[in-house]
Amino acid sequence: MSDKLEWLPFQASDLEDVNKIADRIHTSLPERPEVFEEKVMLFPQGCRKLVLNHKIVGYGITHPWVLYSIPPLDDFLRALPEPPQCLYIHDVVVLPEARGHRAAELYVDYIKLLAKKMAISSLALVSVYGTDVLWCRYGFQVSKDSIIANKLASYGESAKYMVCNLL
Repeated sequence: MSDKLEWLPFQASDLEDVNKIADRIHTSLPERPEVFEEKVMLFPQGCRKLVLNHKIVGYGITHPWVLYSIPPLDDFLRALPEPPQCLYIHDVVVLPEARGHRAAELYVDYIKLLAKKMAISSLALVSVYGTDVLWCRYGFQVSKDSIIANKLASYGESAKYMVCNLL
């Protein structure tokens, strides 16, 4: 039997597993469970769990936002902007046992399609842990804006703000 890997909608009951994964991977960038929960409640269609053989092995959290504005880590959004200028990919995690199956690419494809349906022409994110090379493969480019650079401090030394133009 081959492994079945798929992105599925979040359920409220998935948040505990997602938080365990986040705590395991983001030891230097922790966020409270309530912060994830708020993002899922504000924009459930951008939030997905990655399931391999009925086990959660990753997640993606995305929400509408303003270009060149970086949401602070471990803080509440409170509301989404109207109208949004981009879909902001807050976090994508694929555990080691699920890597090598193009999972991140499939999630980005889903978010690009969602953005187009919403008439949003850009995606944005903060790359951490040197993942900017991965994001470049999906059409993201590093922003060299000096004002943005100052806002990245809480994300660590390797953090880079990246934008993908969908037009």
